[in-house]
Amino acid sequence: MKIPTGCQTQTTCLPILSSQNQGWENILVEEFQHPAGEGRSYYSDEHAICLSLAPRPVPSLQIQGGKTYTGLYGKGDISITPAKTPFFARWDLEDHYLQIRIASGFIESVARETIDTNPERLELVREFRTRDRHIESIAMMLLSELKQENLGERLYIESLTNVLAVHLLRQYSAIKPRLAVYNGGLPDRQLLQVLEYIDAHLERDIKLADLAQLLNMSQFHFSHLFKQAMGIAPYQYLLGQRIERAKQLLKKSDRSIIEIALVCGFNSHSHLSKQFRQITGMTPKAYRQN
Repeated sequence: MKIPTGCQTQTTCLPILSSQNQGWENILVEEFQHPAGEGRSYYSDEHAICLSLAPRPVPSLQIQGGKTYTGLYGKGDISITPAKTPFFARWDLEDHYLQIRIASGFIESVARETIDTNPERLELVREFRTRDRHIESIAMMLLSELKQENLGERLYIESLTNVLAVHLLRQYSAIKPRLAVYNGGLPDRQLLQVLEYIDAHLERDIKLADLAQLLNMSQFHFSHLFKQAMGIAPYQYLLGQRIERAKQLLKKSDRSIIEIALVCGFNSHSHLSKQFRQITGMTPKAYRQN
C-alpha cells in the first residue's frame, strides 16, 4: 500500500474521496485507488493508518524508518506509520486503500486525559500488514460517513476519532498505558445538565468537547458514561432530539422545511429528509401531511 505524499506514479495522486473540506477535526480520511507504482511519505505531526480495500492481494515492498516488509497486502490488512517516520512503498498491481491520518497532538491530549503515563513518553509502534477488527470497523464507519457526506454529524465523527485514539494508545503504544475506567454512568444531576444543554442548542454545531467540558471530564470518559446512563451514544441522542424537534415544528408550525432543518441543526433540506426518513420511515413532507 502506498501513501500519497511524495507519490511517484504515472497518474495524479488525488484521492477518490477526502474529508479535507468536511470540517472534521484532528483526523483526515481519504480513499485512494492507483495503478502499480511507488511513493514516499513523511508526516511530522500525524500518525498514518492504511487499510487495504483491494479486491485481490497486492504484492508490496514497504520500508518504515529502516524496517522492511515484503509480501502481499489483501483486503482488511492494516499498516501503521507513526509520526516522524519516513515511509517508502512499491506495489506491483493496482492498489485500493483507505488512509487515516490522526493528529499526534490529539493523541497526546487524549493520553493526558485518560491514562496514568506521561504522554510525552508515549510512542506508537510501527506495524506492517496486521489485522485489527476494531480499527477496521472504525475505518469503515468513517468511510461510510465520507461517502454519505453527512456534514452535520460531526459529533459522530468526533466520537469515532476519540475511540480510535484510545485504541491506538491501548494496543500500539511502546509502553502499555493503563486507562482509568469509570463505571455507573453519569449522575442524574450531570446528565440533566447535559440534556438541557443539548435541548437549548439543537441548532448549533454541538461538539463532543462542548459536552465533556460541561462536566470537566475527557471526551472519552464522557462518551462512555453518557452511554451507560442513556443506553445510546451522545451522537445518537443528539440526532434523535433533532428529529423530535423537527416533528414538533412540522406539525405545529407553518415554517418551511428548509427553515425547520436549519433550526434543528441540519445543514440542508436534503440532510433533514435523509435522516428523518431513516428514523421515521417517511419524508418530512409526508409526515406533515399525515
